[in-house]
Amino acid sequence: MTENSFTKHVSMSDKALAIQMGNFVKHHRMNQHKSQEDLAKEAGISRSTLSLLERGESVTVPTLIQVIRVLNQLQIMNVFEVNDSPSPIELAKRQKKKRQRIRKKANRLTSEAIETDW
Repeated sequence: MTENSFTKHVSMSDKALAIQMGNFVKHHRMNQHKSQEDLAKEAGISRSTLSLLERGESVTVPTLIQVIRVLNQLQIMNVFEVNDSPSPIELAKRQKKKRQRIRKKANRLTSEAIETDW
C-alpha cells in the first residue's frame, strides 16, 4: 500500500470504504465470469447477501471472508499481518551489546613464568 492510497483511505467515510470493498468483490466476480447466484452458492450465502456486499451495505466479516476465499483473493489478508518489531529502546540495547572492536589477545604470562633478576 502506498502512502497516497493510505492517505486517501483515511479521508474516506466508512460507507465509501464499504462501497470500495463491494466494487472489489464485484470486479473479481465479473472477471471470473460468475453470476451473483453462482458466487453466492459457492460461498454458502444468499444471493441477496452478496448483492448487499457488492452495493457496500453491511455484511459480517465472516461473509466477506467467505466471498474473498471463493474469489481466490485471500492475498489481500497480507495487510492484516502483524509483524512484531522491536522498540527503538530494544534496538539501542541490541546495538550496545554488539562488539565495537576486536582486540588481539595479548600473550599474557603469569607472574610465576616471568623471569627476573631480582
